[in-house]
Amino acid sequence: MENRQAQDNYNSQIPYGVGDASYQAAGSEIGIRKLVDDFYDIMDKHPDTKKIRSMHPHDLTVSRDKLTRFLCGWLGGPRLYAEKYGPIRIPQVHSHLEIGRDERDAWLFCMREALKKQSYAAEFNSYLMEQLYVPAERSRNRK
Repeated sequence: MENRQAQDNYNSQIPYGVGDASYQAAGSEIGIRKLVDDFYDIMDKHPDTKKIRSMHPHDLTVSRDKLTRFLCGWLGGPRLYAEKYGPIRIPQVHSHLEIGRDERDAWLFCMREALKKQSYAAEFNSYLMEQLYVPAERSRNRK
């Protein structure tokens, strides 16, 4: 019990983006999977996200798995995406899709709404949205 408490105190002192601090703040794989499920549930239901939803397969099982695995590694946890799917090249993976500012912003909207459903610290939500802008922007291939 003392070791767990000491580890929790240590983790809370590590800034996001260092080591696995972000991965831990997101609740590890279980927490990230919940975030991703909420993200795709929002995308599936919100009328303003129809265009980006249409870029995904009808069955979102693989999409959910890929995003969860990507975020695990991207947040400093295990590189689960690479283990199953190989290296990720964000621009190349999305190059066949027409992604402009509106599509990028719709994706970020889904993530922002999904974050509201998590029990993350407000500072982590802000940090995560700032960081998620980078891959979202890298996916953009249209004006």
